[in-house]
Amino acid sequence: MDCGIFTSKTVLLFLSLVFWVAGAALAYVGAYVIRSYDSFDSFIQDKYTLVPAAIIIGISVMMFIFGLVGCCATLRESKVGLSFFFLIIMGMFAAEVAALVFSFIYQGKADLERSMNDVFMKYDGQGADTEAVDYLQAQLQCCGVMNYTSWSNTTWFSSHNNTVPASCCKNSTVCTRRLDQPDQLNTQGCEVKLERLLQGVMGYAMLVILGFAIIKFFGMLSVCVITCKTQRSGLPASVCLSRFMQPLYHLLI
Repeated sequence: MDCGIFTSKTVLLFLSLVFWVAGAALAYVGAYVIRSYDSFDSFIQDKYTLVPAAIIIGISVMMFIFGLVGCCATLRESKVGLSFFFLIIMGMFAAEVAALVFSFIYQGKADLERSMNDVFMKYDGQGADTEAVDYLQAQLQCCGVMNYTSWSNTTWFSSHNNTVPASCCKNSTVCTRRLDQPDQLNTQGCEVKLERLLQGVMGYAMLVILGFAIIKFFGMLSVCVITCKTQRSGLPASVCLSRFMQPLYHLLI
């Protein structure tokens, strides 16, 4: 086995390893996005904002499988296998681009203010909506939708001696929960903090998708170059690439 073929196989096997590592990373990112949204699902009515995360997890599963296909095709020096591997990379590249497009489309589309106002109005000290509000305020150290005074428009405030929930307090042991003592409360609103959190999570996911999309692009170029080298044809690159694409044509029709 000459140096060129050995190097080509090494590159493809390394690319397959990258597929497995990338698949694990994407699975983590997708699960992290879903978990972050699930923690505040009561305030997010547009479930389509999770479409990018679902795409990410689907891609991660395919990457594990396709990494194995790449290894087998490389070790057997199969032209058809390598062509199929190229087709796989191209399809995954398209899926990642689609995930990026969905991320841009749905980023900032969720009407948080309206949905959060609906949930805060249902706060009664018990039930799922109450738990969601308390969890949100405790985790983000916020109070009310726009700010702590937003509670003055709720049923809870008027029916509990003009006080806010205990989850608004900085220190639950010393807190009167009254609006005229804001030094005891988290005064910042929850909408801005939640929106900033979700945008940060989605932005992180988009950067990861973009990074792996770039890897796929160079992966497609690598498969083309490696296949041409293993053929030892000595033909111009354009002719070699044309012959390489013939099995793809038969796979698609």
